Amino acid sequence: MATIEMTRENFQATIENNDIVLIDFWASWCGPCQSFGPVFEQASEANPDMVFAKVNTEEQMELAAHFQVRSIPMLAIFREQILIFAQPGALPASAFTQLIEQARALDMDKVRADIAAQQQQNG
Repeated sequence: MATIEMTRENFQATIENNDIVLIDFWASWCGPCQSFGPVFEQASEANPDMVFAKVNTEEQMELAAHFQVRSIPMLAIFREQILIFAQPGALPASAFTQLIEQARALDMDKVRADIAAQQQQNG
């Protein structure tokens, strides 16, 4: 599946209706964004069971602000509607592939239990 353009309008539905969503925050003037783009696109072709979305930070300022994007490119990964990864910087293809496999292998029952425990501590 090719990458989709993520906007404020389709963000919620995309997160809610897909198991794993990878989001690339980018801008047209950003050199590292341009070099990471093909890596992101290739990964989307290799992982058709996941949604790969791109957010143009110049056009979707509200979404970029929501994620507190300070540096681009920035990658965010949702799994079962939970943000499991958010980090700026372009990744080489091998590191990105490794990150995708880690997201796929994550024990989400443990993640939810950890979140619940943290909320109890903080609440």
